[in-house]
Amino acid sequence: MASTLTSSADAAPATAAPGSRRWLLPVIVLVLAVAGWFGWRAFSPSQQVPTTTFTLLDGQKLSTQDLKGKVYLVNFWATSCATCIKEMPNMVQTYNKYKGEGLEYVAVAMSYDAPMYVMNFSQTRQLPFKVAMDTDGSAAKAFGDVQLTPTTFLVDRDGHILKRYVGEPEWSSFDALLKQTLGKQA
Repeated sequence: MASTLTSSADAAPATAAPGSRRWLLPVIVLVLAVAGWFGWRAFSPSQQVPTTTFTLLDGQKLSTQDLKGKVYLVNFWATSCATCIKEMPNMVQTYNKYKGEGLEYVAVAMSYDAPMYVMNFSQTRQLPFKVAMDTDGSAAKAFGDVQLTPTTFLVDRDGHILKRYVGEPEWSSFDALLKQTLGKQA
């Protein structure tokens, strides 16, 4: 009695059960939507700076409304952030180079940064610009829920955010944009 064996080559191809790939289309749509949103945010026209108030190390208050009419940088940083520490000498140099042209600068320490560390860093490095503590995280939230440090915003005289840098900026293009922005009259 001969048995009939069929090889896999003779077998009918297996097909997926209907509906087993229904998850694929929503996943693709979701991925494209998220990518589109981030792309739009990256290339959209400048946003208006949020209304928020910074508490400086000496206890004084400084709001974004107080800075209206000035070109300024808001730099979210932390003493525990290696890139923040690395970029700080360049930030000091940039501030010293352009403060005579009206540049303002607010270095905002993140809410998780211990005030005594921020004060020590500011004093030992003789930071020449305003240093603030964001103890409750409200400034970081106002600027789009900043989580990564360093994150720096360049704001023009009209209160528009011209550029958001996450990580250390590419210094020559940063310098060129800053120079161009300071050169524009209010």
